[in-house]
Amino acid sequence: MLHCSFWVGGEMTAMQTIIPITVNGVTKLRTELETLKTVERPKVIAAIAEARAHGDLKENAEYHAARERQGFIEGRILEIEAKLANCQIIDISQIPNEGKVIFGATVTLLNLETQTEVTYQIMGVDEANLKENKISISSPTARAMIGKYIEDVIEVTTPEGPVEYEIVDVEYL
Repeated sequence: MLHCSFWVGGEMTAMQTIIPITVNGVTKLRTELETLKTVERPKVIAAIAEARAHGDLKENAEYHAARERQGFIEGRILEIEAKLANCQIIDISQIPNEGKVIFGATVTLLNLETQTEVTYQIMGVDEANLKENKISISSPTARAMIGKYIEDVIEVTTPEGPVEYEIVDVEYL
């Protein structure tokens, strides 16, 4: 069984690298792991067995493709298991909202030059998806926001130069 530390408040200390992840993020990883182990792995094992039955393995493209796919699946299983073993699940909805930007927070920013607003949710690296306005905790924008409060002004370095934003809202959804 895989274990993750569950953080609701306070601090957690460990000698290993802790990977922050939301409740939804850990659920997705566990689902992917289960699919890889119970569906994809048996499927590729069957494909390898079928390709072996076709004879000479040196020039058997189906066999080599199946073995390559098996390597990918096994590598991904190990990667997910390592992440789950070293994750810190952060349930943002259980943390009192003090207006401070923390991991998991949904933050609305006002671009001070263009007066346009944008809203981001700060997520783990595996959960980031810019199309859904979910940014990685390690992104320049998230790093500039972490620890700040509503009405603070942050500066984000972009390829076009520095951009100033005001934090107009922080939600813990």
